[in-house]
Amino acid sequence: MTASRTFLITGASSGIGAEFARQYATMGHDLVLVARRLDRLEALAAELGDKHGVTARCLAADLSKRDDVQNLLDRLEGQAVDGLINNAGYSLAHTFSHTSTQQQVDFLEVCVTAPTILAHELLSGMLTRGFGRIINVSSMVAFSPGAAGHTLYPAAKAYMLKFSRSLAAEVAAKGVHVTALCPGTTESEFQQANGMTKVLDQKPKRLSQSTDSVVAAAIRANEAGREVIVTGLVNTIAVAAMTLLPDGLITPLIRWGASKYQIPE
Repeated sequence: MTASRTFLITGASSGIGAEFARQYATMGHDLVLVARRLDRLEALAAELGDKHGVTARCLAADLSKRDDVQNLLDRLEGQAVDGLINNAGYSLAHTFSHTSTQQQVDFLEVCVTAPTILAHELLSGMLTRGFGRIINVSSMVAFSPGAAGHTLYPAAKAYMLKFSRSLAAEVAAKGVHVTALCPGTTESEFQQANGMTKVLDQKPKRLSQSTDSVVAAAIRANEAGREVIVTGLVNTIAVAAMTLLPDGLITPLIRWGASKYQIPE
């Protein structure tokens, strides 16, 4: 990308989302930053404006609320958005029976429905201009058979993976690159949001990736037109194992490993 573009990033107040903002700003691109915490967005916008001279528009929205998603789109009316980073997300660490129906519905709204709506509504402008970039943040667990705890998380991330690949097949020849980013454990506030901090503090940190390395790999892959990027050698090997090994062998291994990351009920 040589010309300045505008990228909309959800979940931009911290972690991977904030790092996407920093790296695109470094490249000279303007931003639309979306999250619930407007104060954090404004601080980040000021930082990037001062440092890189880019324009960063801040829009507060709770993506679990369908009205907020529509309001976000209404506020974007007339603004060309060249890239969409569907990053906002979280997990519910407890088992399915220890959460409420509303908690699970809100999770699906944020992690499945809102990204789908945003991609659909912004895609037409990208196709008209013959240029677009979409990165859907999935996870390496999209390839897993699932385990106790975080019940809908693998399914939601598998959806983002398959959605990305199908959409890429439709629009790649029209100047729009679609990529599913599938990282493993990444240094961010994700664990604080789902109450896993104490559990993960007891685990080795050597397999955790930095946000800057994950985001840099995602941007490179997206620019190259790759449909899927699994970040990190260990994660790549793990995904290969989940993909290639028989289900009867990989399922008990995954569930044994996942049991260490479940909050006791």
